[in-house]
Amino acid sequence: MLTRRSVRSFADAPVTVAEAGQLLWAAQGVTDSARGYRTAPSAGALYPLEVYLIAERVTGLSAGVYRYLPQAHALAGISASSARQELYEAVLSQPAVLDAPAVLVFSGVFERTTRKYGERGKQYVFLEAGHAAQNVYLQATALGLGAVVIGAFDDDAVRRAVGMTSQEQPVYVMPFGQTDAE
Repeated sequence: MLTRRSVRSFADAPVTVAEAGQLLWAAQGVTDSARGYRTAPSAGALYPLEVYLIAERVTGLSAGVYRYLPQAHALAGISASSARQELYEAVLSQPAVLDAPAVLVFSGVFERTTRKYGERGKQYVFLEAGHAAQNVYLQATALGLGAVVIGAFDDDAVRRAVGMTSQEQPVYVMPFGQTDAE
């Protein structure tokens, strides 16, 4: 925790599929398969988050958009084309998205929590996203990687770039990769 920092500039180096997989697991990985518990706390264990990987330079993985499947610790292909330029424009042209070899995109399906907790459930989705992103930050630091959370973006443009369903609300964009030597 002492060395965790937001990193917005990345080396021109790929990340491995194992590193990307470890960050995905840190975000929403299953820690108790019998009960379905995950790495981040979730109100009522309802797990409203979906996590996508935008892979550009990931060794062992073709470029494209993938959805993380926590129960299987696997990826489902969404698109074989790079969404990086479209995502860059959706995040108001923040360079970290273009510099990073990969990006995590978190979305929330609010209905999963609001059906139990009413309007208050929306807050729980945002809280869970914060927990999951902090897990990614700490895991990235432990792996010698850098990451940054981006919350300024055009929701509809992110949804289109990633191929989200209409029930999903983007909540975080998180580029990651090897850090630039300073």
